[in-house]
Order: sequence, then C-alpha cells, then structure tokens
Amino acid sequence: MAQPDKKKIVIFASGSGSNAQRLMEYFEHHNSVRVVALFANNPKAYALKRAETFHVPAFLFNREDFYQSGKVLQQLQELNPDLIVLAGFLWLVPQNIVQAFPNKIVNIHPALLPEYGGKGMHGIHVHTAVVQAKAKESGITIHLVNEEYDKGDFVYQHRCPVHETDTPEELAARVLQLEHEHLPRVIEELALKQ
Repeated sequence: MAQPDKKKIVIFASGSGSNAQRLMEYFEHHNSVRVVALFANNPKAYALKRAETFHVPAFLFNREDFYQSGKVLQQLQELNPDLIVLAGFLWLVPQNIVQAFPNKIVNIHPALLPEYGGKGMHGIHVHTAVVQAKAKESGITIHLVNEEYDKGDFVYQHRCPVHETDTPEELAARVLQLEHEHLPRVIEELALKQ
C-alpha cells in the first residue's frame, strides 16, 4: 500500500530561530509531518543557518516580495503547505496570504493574549511589560493568524508563574522553555488535522 504524503509545514522566522530549530528537530524523522521550507525576512537571521543544518530549503525575502510583488505568496502556493508557522516572525502577514491559507497560519506569542499583544509587542518588550505590570503569571499563546497582530483565535495557552524578583530576561528564559516544550506538539496536532 502506498504511503500517504506527509503533511507539509513552512516556518517563518526573523531572528535567532530557536523555535524553528525545535520544529525542524521534532519533525526531522516524523512519520507524518515534515518541514519543507523556512522563510526569513532578515539576511542576518540565525534561523537561516539552522535551516541549512537540517537541509531545509530557505527563502530570503524583503518587504517588496512580501507586500507588493506577490513573490512570497507565489512561492507558498507552489509549496502548498498544510500549515504555516510564524516562529519569531515580526511582520504582519498581508491579507492576500492570510486569505490564500485560511486557518492554516499559526503564530506563537510569548505571553497570555489578549494581554501584552499587538504591534511592537515581541521579544523582551513583552516580558518587560509583564514584569512592570506586576502580573502574577505569564506564558505562551499559540493562535491562528488573521489581518491584525495577535488577534486570531487561540489554539493553545500554557501558563507559568511570574516571580516578584523576576527580571524580564529571567521571565523570557522561562517562557522560551515553554515555547520549546509545547510548540512542536501543538503544531503536530494541528498539521495532522489538516
């Protein structure tokens, strides 16, 4: 009997790419899901090196490719992914891509949305805001992507405590551990449902 085709995941990243690496590791020898490409909007993104290590094809693009020319959309349509994962990707996804892949684009946010989300709320900025607000807990939110920053339906949340003595960097490290622990499993579940 023929093997069914594996579900295809495309990752978008802007920086270090530690979540992208976790996904590539997790799916490297997976029976049913594979990472078929990494897209990066930053030529200095370490995520590109990580993709090379895992022999995942990488596409570098600029604002023109993403927002005006339709080049990124065309590349995505050729790849025909079952799921697109934003893993530390900082640009707002344009409407034409959101509409071409309805309910197939997922983002991970390093806080408990709807708090501490929106434009500019990424990386250490999020954790600084959480610590300054003296919040009792933080965590991660994995959500569908729509035309607004951090406004799509939630798929999964996981909480962790915020200690009174936490610096934003200490909280960031704790939240990143949650991202690495939970993102691959949640993405696996979502991909297999596609």
